[in-house]
Amino acid sequence: MTDALCHLVVDGNEILELKLVRTTDDLENDESSFSPDMCHQVFGENENIFGYTDLHIKLYYSAASLQTYLGIDYTDKIEPSKSEGMKADDVEGALKKVLAPGYVTNLDHFVSVLKKDESFTPHGQLLHAFTVTPYNGSDKRTFEIYYCETSTPGFLDYHQRLQTFLLWYVDAASFIDVDDDMWTFFTVFEKYQSSEGCTRYASAAYATVYRYYAYPRHSRPRISQVLTLPPFRKLGLCAELLKAIYSHFVIIPEVVDMAVEDPSDDFQRIRDYVDAKNCETLPAFQPSKLYQGFSIEMANQARNKFKINKKQARRVYEILRLKNTNTSDKTAYLNYRLDVKNRLNAPFQKKKLEMKKLQKVLKPEEYAATISATGPSETHGRLASQYHALEQEYRRVIHRMEQY
Repeated sequence: MTDALCHLVVDGNEILELKLVRTTDDLENDESSFSPDMCHQVFGENENIFGYTDLHIKLYYSAASLQTYLGIDYTDKIEPSKSEGMKADDVEGALKKVLAPGYVTNLDHFVSVLKKDESFTPHGQLLHAFTVTPYNGSDKRTFEIYYCETSTPGFLDYHQRLQTFLLWYVDAASFIDVDDDMWTFFTVFEKYQSSEGCTRYASAAYATVYRYYAYPRHSRPRISQVLTLPPFRKLGLCAELLKAIYSHFVIIPEVVDMAVEDPSDDFQRIRDYVDAKNCETLPAFQPSKLYQGFSIEMANQARNKFKINKKQARRVYEILRLKNTNTSDKTAYLNYRLDVKNRLNAPFQKKKLEMKKLQKVLKPEEYAATISATGPSETHGRLASQYHALEQEYRRVIHRMEQY
């Protein structure tokens, strides 16, 4: 591309504006706008859009039902006949592939569909209601969490609009197969009063959970997608959502335990916080037991009471033991670090044993090639670095536990 055309290339993240619209006043309020974290899943790997001058994409959703408006504004567009056949990117075509059917491109039409939100009530079964006091000290806000299945009347149409947010905030996101009735859904709404004193709702967060089969007549639910919409972040909604998911499944006898599919670092931190707060109430996780090391008793109590799987129970043990370890006591702190490092090092010790077995059956040149292919042996530095990063994560969880 020539330098003369470079001004026609823009970063999709910078020119895409999203809004959750409660009233027509929000349409002109810049403070109600927010930006995507990524757009490569819509506009391509480099996240660039070519061919427009002063391009501005508006993607507005009514706050409750998520009725959608798409506006594409620009002052000029490249003409193939004047630019050796080069065409502008098809912006609406790219968005049409991912937006739910029924979006509107006329702003007046969108204003008229905002009225639908006046009669909107969340789909499904109310599980939990709670209030939040924002960090800035403003008024308390009320939220409700609802449970839905694929058969919940009207929900799938709403979900089709809701899931589009994944593309802007969750890397490698994919839309789920809603024809599979093993999917379950948990949605979070803010419940507030309009200026006329009427009850209104605003979509705030959601999670999807798949109920995997476990022999012989059991299930292992796996949390798949979790998203808090940007205007509602840093309010503790994700922790409350996770608690609601646990509360729903923990009373079902057929549920063995729960897992999370490829959790992000942020979500794992929230999961650690919720699980550690829960487990520190259990007899097996009291300080006197923690100093004796991880036990089957811990794994069993975590699973039976909170449906926490063994791998996560071990992680919770390490967090709670660090929380209860006096790090000024050199011996106690050393014992803790050794305990965690032994767990971290176990896979590499197993690998060493496997390599020793291979050495007995392979020719020297074959063994040398295998060693080369698998890379150098893990070093003390690797283990120290891995432990340090893990302890930093644990300390962030402990800090939150001590705050709340």
